[in-house]
Amino acid sequence: MKTAFKWLLPLSALMILLGSTQVYAGEGKDNKGHDKHHHNDKHHRHHDVIQVGPRPYFLVNDMDDGPLKKKLQSCRVDEFRRTDLSIAHRGAPMQFPEHTRESYIAAARMGAGIVECDVAFTKDRELVCRHAQNDLHTTTNIVTIPELNAKCTQPFQPANPATGTPAEAECRTSDITLAEFKQLRGKMDGFNPDATTPEEYLQGTADWRTDLYATNGTLMTHKESIELFSKLGVKFTPELKTPVVEMPYEGDYTQQDYARQLIAEYEDAGIDPAEVWPQSFELDDVLYWINNTPAFGQQAVFLDQRPNSEDTASAAYMHSLTQQGVKVVAPALWKLLALDPRGDIVPSDYAVNAKAAGLDMIAWSMERSGPLATGGGWYYQTVNDAINNDGDMLTVIDVLVREVGVVGIFSDWPATVTYYANCMKRR
Repeated sequence: MKTAFKWLLPLSALMILLGSTQVYAGEGKDNKGHDKHHHNDKHHRHHDVIQVGPRPYFLVNDMDDGPLKKKLQSCRVDEFRRTDLSIAHRGAPMQFPEHTRESYIAAARMGAGIVECDVAFTKDRELVCRHAQNDLHTTTNIVTIPELNAKCTQPFQPANPATGTPAEAECRTSDITLAEFKQLRGKMDGFNPDATTPEEYLQGTADWRTDLYATNGTLMTHKESIELFSKLGVKFTPELKTPVVEMPYEGDYTQQDYARQLIAEYEDAGIDPAEVWPQSFELDDVLYWINNTPAFGQQAVFLDQRPNSEDTASAAYMHSLTQQGVKVVAPALWKLLALDPRGDIVPSDYAVNAKAAGLDMIAWSMERSGPLATGGGWYYQTVNDAINNDGDMLTVIDVLVREVGVVGIFSDWPATVTYYANCMKRR
C-alpha cells in the first residue's frame, strides 16, 4: 500500500471537503432566490465548517517527546476556525490536482484563510491558474487530446527503449486559447518518462501522493478563482508566473501589461486590496505594483529562493528592500531556518535581518517533501540533520511562528497549519 493512502480522509470528511452541488455550507440562494456571497461576512465565516481530518493528529503522535508534543496532544478544539496563518499552496495538491476547483474547495474546507492561484496567460492573453506557463503536459491531460497535443511547443514523443531516450513533451498555456484550455482536465503533477503512449505519460504521480481524487480536475481562469474564493470566504494570493516565452509576447504584450492585468481583475471584481497579496519572484513586478497600483502594492510579496549570502540576506539588503517600498518577503522555508551548535532549529540570519528591517515574512512550503524519515530534502536543506520523522514538521512550524515570526505559511495540505494555529490560538 502506498504511504499516501495512510493519510486519506474518511469518506464523510471528504464529502464535506468537496461538497456536492454547493460550494460550502450556507452557499446557494437566499429566500428571494438571489445568490449569496459571504466573503466579507464575518459572522458567516465564523460558522464555516472546518475539517482538519486525521493527518494533524498523525503528525502530532509522530513527534519527538517534549513540551510541544504535549501541548499539541492536549489541544481541545470544539470548532476549528479559518486562519490566515494557513495559506493554501496551489490548493491542496498533496492529494488533489493542483489549481483545480476541487483542490481549492478542499483547501478552504481545511481552514486555509488565504488561497493561491498561480497566474499564467493563454495564447489569447487570458489569465488562468497554473503553476507554470509550461506545465500543461504534467498537470493536465493535454497530450491525450490529439488536436491540442499537436499545438504544444513539443508534442508528446514516446520513449525509445532501444536508445534509452525518455518520453518528452512541453505544453504551454500560451500554446492554446482559453476555450481550448477549458477542454482540459487537471491531474496530479507528474509524468512517466518510460511512456510509449500519451495515456502512459500521464502516469507519474509520486508514490506518497494519490490519484484517488484526480478523477475530476476542473481547471479555472483567474477570474473564476476570484469568484470562487469570494464565495468560499477566503483571501487571495495570486502569483504572477515568470513567462517562458519572450516578452513582450507577440511584440506588444509587455511584462507590465501582464502585471497590470492581474491587478485589474481584482479591481473589476470589487475586491478589497487589503485581502490580496500579489506575489512574484521578480522584484521588478513587485516594484511595479508598489509604484503603479499602490493600493494592491501595499501587500505585494517578493518571493525568494536564492541562496543566502551577504548580497541576499544581510541587514543592508533587507533595508534596501524596505527603502524601495517592499513590505513582505516570502522565502523558501529553509532560508528562514538554521541549526544552533546543539543541533536545534533556530531562525537564520536572513530571518533575523528581515524581522529587524520590519519586513513581514511568509514561508513556503509545508507538506511538499513527502515522508521525512530521512530528512526533508530541498525544502529543509539548512536543517535536514534535525529532521528524521514526519512530526518534525510541526516543530518547524512552531519555530517559524514563535521564533521567526512569520505571518503565513504555505502548505500543500492546509489542515496541518490550521490545526497548529487553532491549538496555539494563532489567527
